[in-house]
Amino acid sequence: MSERAIRQRAEHLASTLPPLLVAAERVAATVAQGVHGRRRVGSGETFWQFRRYEHGDAAQAIDWRQSAKTDRLFVRQNEWEAAQSVWLWRDSSPSMRYQSRFGPCEKLERAGLLLLAIAALLVRGGERIALLTPEGVDGGTPATGQAALTRLAEGLMLEAQKTSGGASLPPIRRLPRHAHVVFFGDFLGPIEEIDAIVREYAEAGVQGHLVQVLDPSEEDLPFSGRTQFQGTEGEGSLIVGRAQSLRAEYHERFASHAEALRHLTKAAGWSHIVHRTETPPQSPLLALYQAMADGLA
Repeated sequence: MSERAIRQRAEHLASTLPPLLVAAERVAATVAQGVHGRRRVGSGETFWQFRRYEHGDAAQAIDWRQSAKTDRLFVRQNEWEAAQSVWLWRDSSPSMRYQSRFGPCEKLERAGLLLLAIAALLVRGGERIALLTPEGVDGGTPATGQAALTRLAEGLMLEAQKTSGGASLPPIRRLPRHAHVVFFGDFLGPIEEIDAIVREYAEAGVQGHLVQVLDPSEEDLPFSGRTQFQGTEGEGSLIVGRAQSLRAEYHERFASHAEALRHLTKAAGWSHIVHRTETPPQSPLLALYQAMADGLA
């Protein structure tokens, strides 16, 4: 790459990265106001709360000073201080560039916004985050703080700038057992390929979440009359005289694909969240954050 091309690429990053981060942090802040903090019981040294003694609690867990104030026994609970590692991935393939007149933005843009927003929430909770990248490519060591969030955003922008686009499915990487992954994409490809990747991670003890980002037209097929459908990844084109004649069969196949996604994620103990770009990003972000809360506890 020439020096001029590198400079142009850097200037483009500088112009687009701050607005994306600002938007993501604004969405994250809105969601954070509606949920409780992620403090939880654990083996740390920071006091959290007292609770009533229950059968099975160890005697050494009883706080005798607090218990002496009443006629009941109380157990002292500390806050968990061991941060978890969460690996995030976004589909950057050409299909994610799709935007119909019914959607306000490309799927790629919305997926990036959601990824950075959940990363901002995780950083607020003290978790470590990193971008999941293919084997042989350094995705960085999971870290927390604003620097980690900025690095994540830069990685997303660089991935999106690849002329050939990224892979439509996440790479298989060996992650620590009990690590977490969050995948953002449209997941409209072959179910067998998606299932194989989810199984690979689940069998390795990795907990995960699939966030499916769709343009409204991909689910509704709202077109009528003579319509040309153009493949985004070299599938060619198809001209249909009456697009509405395809709607019933299309809806049936789309519903079957959606059910297969729900089944494979449920079998793996993962969550599956569907988001359409014409709806606010706060709703899927809240659903994702709540789905992750128990697994990270």
